[in-house]
Amino acid sequence: MRLSVLDQSPIAAGSTGGDALRQSIDLAQHVDALGYHRYWIAEHHGTSMLACASPEVLIPSIAAATNRLRVGSGGVMLPHYSPLKVAETFSMLSGLFPGRIDLGLGRAPGSDPLTAFALQRDRRQPPPDDFPDQLAELLGYLSGTRPRLPGHPERPGVWLLGSSPQSAVWAAELGLPYAFADFINPAGADIVARYRRECQTPSVIVCGWALCADTDEEARRLSASARMAFAKLLQGQPIPVPPVDEALAFLAANGAAADALVRRRRWIVGSPQTVRAGLEALAQEYGADEVMVVTITCDHAARKRSYELIADR
Repeated sequence: MRLSVLDQSPIAAGSTGGDALRQSIDLAQHVDALGYHRYWIAEHHGTSMLACASPEVLIPSIAAATNRLRVGSGGVMLPHYSPLKVAETFSMLSGLFPGRIDLGLGRAPGSDPLTAFALQRDRRQPPPDDFPDQLAELLGYLSGTRPRLPGHPERPGVWLLGSSPQSAVWAAELGLPYAFADFINPAGADIVARYRRECQTPSVIVCGWALCADTDEEARRLSASARMAFAKLLQGQPIPVPPVDEALAFLAANGAAADALVRRRRWIVGSPQTVRAGLEALAQEYGADEVMVVTITCDHAARKRSYELIADR
């Protein structure tokens, strides 16, 4: 089972976005040494919980600080941008780091509606729902059928990201590799199965949420921070990732309501044996060639330790 990382650059309570971004670089160096295959950076806007609004800014810092990882976006939210600008940016990155750059593309806003509106250049009317046209234009640039790109002949590996049936349809029609966000929609196995049936050359990554510690009990304790942060996010109240003790107190006082929110997602939490079994089952459920792991903790050392234990197979 090939292992990779999705990094959402979580901001811990009492720290800054700059701290979170520097920790992303540190984590990438750590997992590079551990043998992880690729490292993708998520795009989020207008939140106090997650630091990275521009994966294309962080990607070159991580690629320059590592030796063998494929580094990319997980993903670029294409509806916000000009397809040509995205193609040029990732062409340049590919020219700088040949054979190591991925361009993961999504159509979700990565933000609340007000922030998504602020990202629009033309705010006189709602943005067009033209993602397939944008995607086709972008692929045309990268294929060399449109104006020459600055990193030519190098180009990124293109992946379509998704958590819904429509993304699987597009990925199959275009013959693109497909990365499914199980940590958003844990009922996606049938969606991916359809993609595998309809795509001539299917390639699947499944991305799951996992947290590993030396014991099941310690992992459950550490996961309280993410559970509280996620519960508050779903309530429309994003917060920096809280310390474990604060999160445990919150969950004790709001246990039933918080649990109802958290149960919407799949959480693979426990000792190395528990988490390995959970990730292997996830890969089998999706028929995935690769498992990408996203982990949020308040303590950066605990997040590094989690990836270390998962890799120690």
